[in-house]
Amino acid sequence: MKSLNIFIVEDEPLIVSTIEVALRKQGFFAVGDAEDYTTALRDIELLKPDLTLLDIQLSGDKDGVDLAIELDKKNIPYLFLSSQTDPNTIERVKHTNPLGYIVKPFTETSLRTNIELAWHNYNESKQHFLSIKHEGRLHRINQNSIQYLKAFDNYCYIVTKTETYLVPHTLKHISEQLQGNDFIKAHRSYVVNLKHILSVNKNTISLIDESIPVSASQKSLVVSRLKSL
Repeated sequence: MKSLNIFIVEDEPLIVSTIEVALRKQGFFAVGDAEDYTTALRDIELLKPDLTLLDIQLSGDKDGVDLAIELDKKNIPYLFLSSQTDPNTIERVKHTNPLGYIVKPFTETSLRTNIELAWHNYNESKQHFLSIKHEGRLHRINQNSIQYLKAFDNYCYIVTKTETYLVPHTLKHISEQLQGNDFIKAHRSYVVNLKHILSVNKNTISLIDESIPVSASQKSLVVSRLKSL
């Protein structure tokens, strides 16, 4: 599991320090904290943490549930970390979409377990599948496993780590079915998954088991997108 960057929204400095220590011990990074709605929303958008730990009781007029509603609108993942379990609070929480609810006081083990499970479920929910017909059978391909697409006349090769599929659709048609921002056109005949690139050379892109061409016009864009991952 990657070392997550985690932002803390909590109005008690002592508890913030306790959470920061617990996160460091478990291999996570505390990238910042805030005690009120306005500061938290500003800093989360600025720092772009992987995950936010969100208390409900905050300084100011707006609380953690108000902040959660805004994070939901922006598709920013978060977990509640709170001691509040009263029926009214839980009823308000039901109208938000947290990855979990950690009840204070917490142990370092429960904190790590909840974060790991939440992050795993979050990533699973982001998985996208491509449905194609190949050799008379329907296949569902996890698009994260796709290394690249290759044009072949009015057909297209879909190349994964373990399989190669030839489908009766153009490169343009298949690439338009892909979700997210991980794929980029590297050449007029190739679309590559940025997450599978090992290096970009003068005229080629190196993947795990092979290389594909990169055009001069696309090379700088590929490099720029790689740096932003």
